[in-house]
Amino acid sequence: MKPETSKNLSRIARGVMRHFAQIGMHSLSEFSPARGLRVDIITLGMSDEIWIVECKSGQSDFKSDKKWQNYLAWCDRYFWAVDGKFPIDILPSDTGVIIADAYDASILREAPLNKLPVARRKKITKSIAISACNRLLTHTDPKM
Repeated sequence: MKPETSKNLSRIARGVMRHFAQIGMHSLSEFSPARGLRVDIITLGMSDEIWIVECKSGQSDFKSDKKWQNYLAWCDRYFWAVDGKFPIDILPSDTGVIIADAYDASILREAPLNKLPVARRKKITKSIAISACNRLLTHTDPKM
């Protein structure tokens, strides 16, 4: 990945996570819901909903993503986060769309709700909590 592409993705993710924090949602970046999968952002939302957000820097980044449909089994709602220049008409119409920059974001199209089974919700919620705790530990005690 080109450095500029990576930088743009980081800006988009930061804006999305800032927006979520402002509306009372809690997010974690670079999360692995299952072996071989890594989502850009996972969020614990209102009504205990779990949202996954994939950030895309451009059309080629979107078209090269072959795993995104595997993420659907791990969330109640699925979103794409892109910048204002992205051609949103190429994104699947049965997914949500978020427009973001480095400072904020706006949900342009709400994602449909596909409720997770209770056992899967419990498993992923626990996994999110463990991941967040481990990250905090390495932040507070880098030698751990």
